[in-house]
Amino acid sequence: MQKWAEVVSAALRKKRNPVKSMQPTIIADSEVSGTIQDSLDVSRANVGFIAGDQPHFSDETAALLRSRLSAASMLMTIVLGAAFVGNLINGTFTLWWLRALILVVIAGSAAFLKSRPLSSLRDIQKLELIIFGSVVVQLSAMLLMRISEFAASEDAASIAVIRQAFLMAWCILIFVYGTFMPNTWRRGALVMIPAAVVPYVILFVQGWLRPEIDELHQASKVNSPLPMPIVAAFISTFAAHVINSARREAFKARQFGQYRLMEKLGAGGMGEVYKAEHVLLKRPCAIKLIRASNEADIHAIARFEKEVKATAKLTHWNTVEIYDFGRTEDGTFYYVMELLPGMSLEDLVENFGPMPPQRVLHLLRQICGALEEAHAVGLIHRDIKPANIFVSQRGGVYDVAKLLDFGLVKESSEKSESMSKYGSFSGTPLYMSPEQASAYDDVDGRADLYSLGAVAWYMLVGKPPFESRNVLELLAAHRNTLVTPPSQLIPGLPDVLDQIVLKCMAKAPSDRYSDAASLRRAIESCSLTAAWTSELAADWWNQMKSGNRFS
Repeated sequence: MQKWAEVVSAALRKKRNPVKSMQPTIIADSEVSGTIQDSLDVSRANVGFIAGDQPHFSDETAALLRSRLSAASMLMTIVLGAAFVGNLINGTFTLWWLRALILVVIAGSAAFLKSRPLSSLRDIQKLELIIFGSVVVQLSAMLLMRISEFAASEDAASIAVIRQAFLMAWCILIFVYGTFMPNTWRRGALVMIPAAVVPYVILFVQGWLRPEIDELHQASKVNSPLPMPIVAAFISTFAAHVINSARREAFKARQFGQYRLMEKLGAGGMGEVYKAEHVLLKRPCAIKLIRASNEADIHAIARFEKEVKATAKLTHWNTVEIYDFGRTEDGTFYYVMELLPGMSLEDLVENFGPMPPQRVLHLLRQICGALEEAHAVGLIHRDIKPANIFVSQRGGVYDVAKLLDFGLVKESSEKSESMSKYGSFSGTPLYMSPEQASAYDDVDGRADLYSLGAVAWYMLVGKPPFESRNVLELLAAHRNTLVTPPSQLIPGLPDVLDQIVLKCMAKAPSDRYSDAASLRRAIESCSLTAAWTSELAADWWNQMKSGNRFS
């Protein structure tokens, strides 16, 4: 009695609404639900497990900018230092003090980045503008002074050469900045395009103030038909956009394996389910995230992980396919499933009422096939309910039944410690076999057949076989109360439906079908099973999508 009380207490804590349990793995067909939420960008928004304890895209950008700016400033220190010394040796002393000052600024910035790395992206970007801006100042001043020097001797050829040399230096600086510094295209354009215009402004103002210099420019025949620094700025802006987009995609992939989270599909006590997309394959999928908030959840997640690994080996057409599973850095366990268009049996019956017997048999036979494979490898589902059976369209075939959420699956050979120690409760009381409530570690495949019989009762009648908002009353009903034959509530149902449902829901496991294969054979022996054809299924779904309802 103490163990039974612990089980019931755990159930009351876990099941806030036993009449209709939340099932987050259900993916509603967009044409049925009529709602589509905006995708969530994991690089910008707090999405589920990424909230707070994972780096944002700006953090990664700051780290990358810091390392690249440090390398760039050291390289420019070497290049400008060598040029400074070379000019002194050659006797060129033009603006030596300004060039020395800028060399000190860039070298000091390199030393500062090495000794005291900044963490704020905004602070690093300010330093970036100081470093590259100082080079622009040096190039501008040198261009102005060198042209003035050659103009004094009316050396048009040297003016043309020095102008082209400085314009080429501008192009190199812009290319280095655009491809080396991580930026959005907007910020890149805001920095590079004005910088590219600077030499032309200098040349224009200088020619306007000193017409003789403008005449020397006009006399030169070495002129480019295109403003190359401006062309370089536009090309570099596009390159920055491409590189930044690739980095953002790579960041998203690293944030959660290879998957981009999209709209949230549901949430439960331990986690959420999201619609997602594989970043590289662009394949839609559903991702279930399971977190641990206490000791019980830690043990539950350890079990989930083991069970998902076993379930991932299942290959039956009527079992939801698991693509991937793993853990994130913060310990969140996740697994990735196929994304199914359609609706659950729960939604189907709630929206359209009880189902015709031939369709019930058609769907039951498919679930039996999924259970045959699972039971053959020693896996017991233990949570079969209408919300965990999905009716979908796959490969052009309608009314494909998919068995979902093996989250409570158990290896029949496993002798695990009872999870009641941690306050866990397995299964849904509305559809739970009598033996599972008190000994869920000792059940076999016949417990799943009981639950499947209860689901069949629900499909035929439109409600669960036993109803109560009190978990204890539900469990007692499954243990002690005989099930009402569906035909007594739905006149005209064939007797064979009563026989199948009642045998599945026998109180003693020994009185039920011995295995899923035996139940499948019993279903296939009914002439009604073949009456639900693929054409009927396609017609039903097509009319449902067009807004017509079925009686």
